[in-house]
Formats: sequence, C-alpha cells, structure tokens
Amino acid sequence: MSEEVERIITIPMRATKMAPRTKRAARAIKEIRDNIARHMKADVEKIWIDKSLNEKIWERGIQNPPRKITVKAVKFEDGLVEVSLVVPVETKGNVE
Repeated sequence: MSEEVERIITIPMRATKMAPRTKRAARAIKEIRDNIARHMKADVEKIWIDKSLNEKIWERGIQNPPRKITVKAVKFEDGLVEVSLVVPVETKGNVE
C-alpha cells in the first residue's frame, strides 16, 4: 500500500529580495526547501527539487528570481519529497 501525499502549493518568496543581489536565486531555492519542509513535514535534506523548477528560478538570472511560484510536492513513504514545477493551464478564450 503506497502512502503518497500530493499537494499543490504557491510559495511566496518575499525574503528573497532581502538577500544581496548576487545571492537571490540561491536564497529562493532555500525558501522553497524551507516552505516545503514546513508544509509536508519533512527534513530539508530529503527534499528533491526538479530540474525544471531550478531552471525556472534561474531563468531571469541570479539577481531577479520570481516573486512567487506554484509547485507540486509529492511525499513518498520513505520521507523523500519531490518538488516539481506546475505548468499553468491555458485558458479558453478568443484564439484567432
């Protein structure tokens, strides 16, 4: 019987702007780990961040990470938490 817990979480990264300009992307990754550890009740060492999420944080360089980000966290039986980027769903509208 697999005990997987899956959650979609929007993480605000306010404290990232308080870090020096050359350390903001690394601070954003630390904030994601801390937030996921708090909400998923896991150790920080057991949180695995997906490559696509890391690339999204570093997309605009080291000085300008996003203000908030929506992620999907899946916690497995052994305590490992996998965090991946949630791809936004396209809205139906006037498409010409």
